[in-house]
Amino acid sequence: MTNQSKGFRIKFMDNRIISHYQILEKIGEGGMGVVYKAQDTKLDRIVALKFLPQHLLCDEEAKIRFEHEAKAASALDHPNIATIYEIDEVEGECFISMAYIEGKSIKELLKEKSFSIEEILNMAIQVCEGLAAAHEKGIVHRDIKSDNIMVTARGQVKIMDFGLAKLKGMSGLTKMGTTLGTVAYMSPEQAQGEEVDARTDIWSLSVVIYEMITGRLPFKSEYEQAVVFSILNEEPKPMIELRPEIPTELEQVVKKALVKNPDRRYQSAGDIVVDLKKVESSLLKGGFSSAKHQPSIAVLPFTNLSADKEQEYFCDGMAEEIINALTQVEGLRVVARTSAFSFRGKEIDIREIGHRLNVETLLEGSVRKAGNRLRISAQLVNVADGYHLWSERYDREMEDIFAIQDEISLAIVDKLKVKLLKEEKAKLVKRYTDDPEAYNLYLKGRYFWNRRYEGGLQKGIECFQQAIDKDPLYALAYVGIADCYNQFGHFGFLPAEEVSPKAKVVVQKALEIDDTLPEAYASLGWISTFYDWDWIAAEKHFKKALELNPNYCMAHDWFGLYLGVMGRLDEAAVELRRAWELDPLSLTLNAVVGLGFYWGRQYDEAIEQLHKTIEMDPNFAVAYFFLGLTYAGKERWEEAIATLEKFVNFWQGSPIAVGYLGFAYGMSGQKDEALSMLDQLSKLSQQRYVSSLYKALIYAGLGKKDQAFEYLDKAYDERVSWMAALKTAPFMDILRSDPRYEALLRKMGLER
Repeated sequence: MTNQSKGFRIKFMDNRIISHYQILEKIGEGGMGVVYKAQDTKLDRIVALKFLPQHLLCDEEAKIRFEHEAKAASALDHPNIATIYEIDEVEGECFISMAYIEGKSIKELLKEKSFSIEEILNMAIQVCEGLAAAHEKGIVHRDIKSDNIMVTARGQVKIMDFGLAKLKGMSGLTKMGTTLGTVAYMSPEQAQGEEVDARTDIWSLSVVIYEMITGRLPFKSEYEQAVVFSILNEEPKPMIELRPEIPTELEQVVKKALVKNPDRRYQSAGDIVVDLKKVESSLLKGGFSSAKHQPSIAVLPFTNLSADKEQEYFCDGMAEEIINALTQVEGLRVVARTSAFSFRGKEIDIREIGHRLNVETLLEGSVRKAGNRLRISAQLVNVADGYHLWSERYDREMEDIFAIQDEISLAIVDKLKVKLLKEEKAKLVKRYTDDPEAYNLYLKGRYFWNRRYEGGLQKGIECFQQAIDKDPLYALAYVGIADCYNQFGHFGFLPAEEVSPKAKVVVQKALEIDDTLPEAYASLGWISTFYDWDWIAAEKHFKKALELNPNYCMAHDWFGLYLGVMGRLDEAAVELRRAWELDPLSLTLNAVVGLGFYWGRQYDEAIEQLHKTIEMDPNFAVAYFFLGLTYAGKERWEEAIATLEKFVNFWQGSPIAVGYLGFAYGMSGQKDEALSMLDQLSKLSQQRYVSSLYKALIYAGLGKKDQAFEYLDKAYDERVSWMAALKTAPFMDILRSDPRYEALLRKMGLER
């Protein structure tokens, strides 16, 4: 941007008036325009103004294309196309005035939720109808993507940004050898710079539908050239593998729209509308065997009515055990613990909770415990109308607790009309101990483990060990100890070489007792990934865990982390998203989705996701950690340092926080501050364990490669958990070109 154009923009923003529009705020920016929300002072209405970016003002071709957008779109009058009011130019500023749409893009919505098949069909049909209207007038959009399809609060779809529209008969504006559009959504003919027609929009829309169904793009890579190669030569992964419940007829529609030869593709948007409406109609009538209705439930934390307020862990445990039992039932979607428990103590209408969790039914209950006597009440509520589908009260002795849980779980399955296979019923009522005291101690241990702080993990180990003392064959309690040890090593509270071998021993003991425990295999997968660095074994363990329980949220999450450190980022995104779908309000899972974007160098997406996580809980330290790393990846050092300083404060000067802050100081040229962090780590090491990786990071940030590799070698010997991320992590890019780095990756088995 020239100084002259930059100065005009500042003047423009200061005055906030152009023509008869009062600028209110900037709302977006893309390759062909900057968009502001504005007040039309003549007609007293809110509009969106799209300005040609300053750096393109000297490009006459871009200006002409910009004008074509307005002319093309203003000729259209359709409820699914954003209305264009006028085009104007003032003091060299060329802009379009269009309807202001209150809503979110499909891309934004996909980061917040998974769409139901009904929602996807509804939106796809609306887009098709809008495109059909444009195509009838000879207008091709040429840049259909999830970014420029808006959805209002009422569910109305609006196609935005005809910035690349091309009228039939108009001379081509594309220079030889260039393409218009966004690569991941381009048709094969468009990617090759060939002449395009309405069928290119059909291809792009089918990419959007695929993205809505699976949460991922059909053709994706870090490099545009690789994306183009994939579009021209490869077939996308079948959607049914990524989302088994979709109707096969819907898969066939998308598959036909994604045929590489345009002559064999759908020939008009109207044709797709016909087929999509057939799918929609049959779905409503229950005509698809592959589109079975999937019952869904969230189990809320049971209310503690006991005089002893410390019995809350028992109430949580009751609910958690029912959750774990119900996840064994195929065809029943069960919201994970963290999301369900996020509503504890909040006065929110039951229907609102159901809406937020996207479930049809909720189980709520209460526990009153006095000595050995229990009174447990449970109610299964229909979210749609708030009525009870089932309720029961149990006045029993403590030793009856297992029978009560079985009765509640089986009653839910019966009321939701889920058919149980014989082996599923066995899993549903499976007991891991018959000792009520051992069970009570196990619940307390999980309560502390879920809190994830150093003292809580230690208390968790103590409770699990006491449970084992009561019942030496309590397999789940051994896994609980292993999970505590794993987190001790991962966060650097204790040396991995001290705690990980202990974790492995107790997991193996659990499997000797019961070799069908998904929790045990997931824990082994974690150890193989972050301690043994045995990549083949890790994948085997995670797949075994998910085979035993496809709804085990933490197995999906940890498997996603494994795939991420292996550089298999597309697969990682699928697993992390699946974990998030099972537990959408989990702070940890929301933050880890952001970490996945960071690993993939999708920094803007990572920043957006991590800000959403922080909005959920401004005191969640890990989100600041990942956000600080992401700002560092973008070289926005001031923001990176400010964010990592918050992380240091939240974790009270923990070595991991100090190390990464020191790295940011070094990378930003603040040598004295970076050296101060090194000194702080040295002092901390006299009081507690400090991983060598943190000093390696600071030396890398300071550009002192020899010292950085010296400490990386020490971190390798210490089996530091985060070393597993060296292949993928952007924070090590500064060392990646050094032959010693490749040698280290080979030594870890991350490179051949």
